[in-house]
Amino acid sequence: MWWSRLAAPNLHAWTPDQPLRLVDQTVAKTDPDPKAIACYGLLIQACDEQGTDQVWLRLVKGRPVSAVTTAFLKWCAERAAAQGKRFLVMVWDNASWHVSREVHTWLKQHNRQVVLSGRGCRIIPSFLPVKSPWLNPIEPKWLHAKRRIVEPDRLLTAAELRRRVVEAFDCTHEPDLIQPKKPVRSKKVA
Repeated sequence: MWWSRLAAPNLHAWTPDQPLRLVDQTVAKTDPDPKAIACYGLLIQACDEQGTDQVWLRLVKGRPVSAVTTAFLKWCAERAAAQGKRFLVMVWDNASWHVSREVHTWLKQHNRQVVLSGRGCRIIPSFLPVKSPWLNPIEPKWLHAKRRIVEPDRLLTAAELRRRVVEAFDCTHEPDLIQPKKPVRSKKVA
């Protein structure tokens, strides 16, 4: 999911005096903050009497790429195993970082290691049909959170946006996942 500092979600609001209007925002060229922040989230749907859903959230510095996806999956598997879960079924769209060879290979190796060792939590991806994101149960939660964090008349800083996203899901702020830097290739001189 991307959390934009500029794009405003569709929103309805009522005020006693004047209608609330969302103002189009612009970013100054000198602003060091990114225009948007990526994050990964996993909706843990309640299967008990309490019926309380939970969202596990990790914000990303950089873009969501395969290496970041595998780091998120590893974190989810470790957290689920610590809670005694034996497997996670993850509903995914067909984003390139979900269906990449690197992620597929990591999932295969991770699940094989869990089965052989008898410890840990297997991850079972369940892919949605193309162009059907509304079938993912976390999508309405993303939409409502975007509406909760919007600021109608000013631009949020990246730090404010991060804090509001975490607060919107009532979860702890885990360390950001970091997009690995590409190795620098040296040019060979003939």
